[in-house]
Amino acid sequence: MAETVTVLVVDDDDVDVEGVQRAFRKAKIANPIRIARDGVDALRQLRGEGVEPVARPYIIILDLNMPRMDGREFLAELREDPEHRDAIVFVLTTSETPEDRAASYDKNVAGYIVKSAVGEGFLNVINLLDRYWRVVLLPA
Repeated sequence: MAETVTVLVVDDDDVDVEGVQRAFRKAKIANPIRIARDGVDALRQLRGEGVEPVARPYIIILDLNMPRMDGREFLAELREDPEHRDAIVFVLTTSETPEDRAASYDKNVAGYIVKSAVGEGFLNVINLLDRYWRVVLLPA
């Protein structure tokens, strides 16, 4: 039987967070979802600083454009963290710039998804993730 995969959504946009949560419900996927509003909050949750740490195995859905610590800064720090540098990260962002895409893949993201291409179709993204973690062995 497959392990339960925790999903950490790192996004400051309430509409996008709700879209992801709604897609999980619609797809009848009951995986635990944690929400972080920026990179600082995400690192705090991953490291268990003042909260229960995010359970492994986990996947991160990351927006790039956030206050305090954006997704680019978060990825840089995440990849330097010996406990979490192997994290599976999917970028879900409004940025279509080739520079952001290249920089994200340079930090070993598993996928780069542009929100405008998804529109309200978060269900397609969630189904992709569901299939991904059912087939791929994730870091423990």
